[in-house]
Amino acid sequence: MQEKFKNNRDIFNLLFQAASEGIIVVNSKQIVVASNLAAEEMFGYEEGELIDRHLDVLIPKEYHHSHHRHFNNFIDKSEKRQMGHGRDLHGVKKDGTLFPVEAGLNPFKMEGEEYVMSLVIDISVRKETQRQIQELNAQLENKIKVRTSELSESVKKLQKVNVDLEEEIARRKEAEKKIKDALQKEKELNELKTKFLSLVSHEFKTPLSGILTSAMLTEKYTKEEQQQKREKHLVTIRNKVHYLNNILNDFLSIERLDTGKGQYKYTSFSLKRLINEVIYNANITLKDGQEIIYPRDIEDITLFQDEKILELILSNLLGNAVKYSPENTTIKLVIAFREKNIIFTIEDQGRGIPEKDQKHIFERYFRAENALLDQGTGIGLNIAKAHLENLGGNISFESEEEKGTKFRVELPVNQS
Repeated sequence: MQEKFKNNRDIFNLLFQAASEGIIVVNSKQIVVASNLAAEEMFGYEEGELIDRHLDVLIPKEYHHSHHRHFNNFIDKSEKRQMGHGRDLHGVKKDGTLFPVEAGLNPFKMEGEEYVMSLVIDISVRKETQRQIQELNAQLENKIKVRTSELSESVKKLQKVNVDLEEEIARRKEAEKKIKDALQKEKELNELKTKFLSLVSHEFKTPLSGILTSAMLTEKYTKEEQQQKREKHLVTIRNKVHYLNNILNDFLSIERLDTGKGQYKYTSFSLKRLINEVIYNANITLKDGQEIIYPRDIEDITLFQDEKILELILSNLLGNAVKYSPENTTIKLVIAFREKNIIFTIEDQGRGIPEKDQKHIFERYFRAENALLDQGTGIGLNIAKAHLENLGGNISFESEEEKGTKFRVELPVNQS
């Protein structure tokens, strides 16, 4: 058989030397019968040195056993295919060095003998390139991870900066709002001060003028038969002094509320004594024919509240009832109890509060349209409401114009 290949050496040399791939031809016993220079150089052999050698010299030892089986199966099927089917293949150089290869198997017959021609390519450069690419990819992935981590950290820092910025903006907006509110309050306060000064000037000037006039006239009535005239002017002086005293009490009460000095002095006191004091003061200001109906035989119950504040509230409400009611009318003070609370109801037959003004009646300095010509400060109800809320109580009213008004005050009997 070897002679047949020798006789055709010129043909094989022409084919083999023209191929850049390594070409190795083995017979059915896996004996090398031909190889080109490219294959010999690839595996580190001299020219012709591979001839008559077993194919095992070119295959790693660990694959010898399985390779024989695969080779026999391949001969039986006699079909072209790539070796390895996706596995990494290695060849063995003469010096024992392993290197990666690709091999294509091509079976053929010549004069009744079976041969296999293997086209072998050294892919060391490709593998090295792949390894470098994989290494570069790994480095790139690591860099991407690092960059991603750095970017995430930057994003977190940026988000924190944004949150801090939003908080700072919110703080500045809040500060701006507070400044605007403070400026608005200052503006309102200045307006209130102006209104207050005007109010004080008017409310004090009129009764003081009346007091001065009555005092001067009283001096002129020196005869005994003029006693009645003296009495009339003395009553006028007393009423106007009482009115001024009430105004001063209202102003002082406002000052205490606005400056936070409205600390309350809770003491135990007699309800009956309180009512008698309030009624006595209110009687001084009654018009002709007016009468206050109140529980004269009230049970002597002890309250634990701020006596002066409660007296101020009730006096204010009774004073309004007297002021805004005509002559020859009745004013009722009713006292009731509910659970732990005491309820005062003051009802008059006066001019009432116009419906459109009722929602403003507890606002400071507000005066109903039908009361603008009467003396008054417009602060009494505002003070009463503020004090009652501070004492845990409340105030409400019902009113119909030209028919009268009923105020209802409720607060705890005992301030805890």
